[in-house]
Amino acid sequence: MAVDFGLVISLGGTESLPDDNRRFLGALAPPFTTFWVEDHFQFGERPLLECWTALSVYGTEFPSLKMGTIVLSQSYRNPAMLAKMAAALQWLSRGRLILGIGAGWKEDEYRAYGYPFPKPADRIHQLDEAVQIIRKMWTEMPATFEGRFYQIKDAICSPRPDPIPPIMIGGGGEQLTLRVAAKRADWWNIGFRPFQEYSHKVDVLKSHCAHLGRDFNSIKLTYYARVSVSKDPNAVQRGERVVAGTPDEVAQSLQPFIDLGVSHFMVGFNDFPDLAGLELFQNEVIPRLRLGS
Repeated sequence: MAVDFGLVISLGGTESLPDDNRRFLGALAPPFTTFWVEDHFQFGERPLLECWTALSVYGTEFPSLKMGTIVLSQSYRNPAMLAKMAAALQWLSRGRLILGIGAGWKEDEYRAYGYPFPKPADRIHQLDEAVQIIRKMWTEMPATFEGRFYQIKDAICSPRPDPIPPIMIGGGGEQLTLRVAAKRADWWNIGFRPFQEYSHKVDVLKSHCAHLGRDFNSIKLTYYARVSVSKDPNAVQRGERVVAGTPDEVAQSLQPFIDLGVSHFMVGFNDFPDLAGLELFQNEVIPRLRLGS
């Protein structure tokens, strides 16, 4: 199993943000193969870019990298329109899109932007229907779907995406979300969890796959981590949601995920816009990892 990496770029910050992201993206070297954007509208009053716009711009400027969303809220874009948007970006980028999508969770954004905020079970059922519509739009013409929440009738999506983008489902709810992932996902993502919790989620996903008759090994496991790495232990920004430490410590934290079967890591760096963390990660953390082939 070959393991590679992706950079989660920042969409919030100062006027220097576009150039800061370009410096980070320009500094990537294999096994970095992707970049990712999060889907949020607001965190307080700080400036924040809309993710699909940013994805399209940076994807044009860095054509050697695949690109993905980590992850879209299914509520924010009509699923048929999202299928059309993704098909266009996949076609124009010559096949570099990974479509990450989840149920949505950030209630203040829903309220602020005028979206209804259904109960969690309904949002997860909407996610299930949205993924079905997206796949139908990509593979059937015309496409029709009649669901509890979403409907399309004789919808045309042309040009079709070629190849079909992988769909990555994000989330770790054990009863509903992981069941949707077991049914629908090509990739699965969760982040900011210690290894033992992540391993448990994988066991739950395996159980859902077994119940549904799905080959668990057909789902690509991914992990999102915030990283703070420094040769000086006193300079490390430690925290509950951060993989932090010296290069040895960070490598020791990530290796169990690789041994479990994670084959793609999405990482963001707490010292952004300073390149030191990324450079240390590439030069001294990755060489310490057993990545497979």
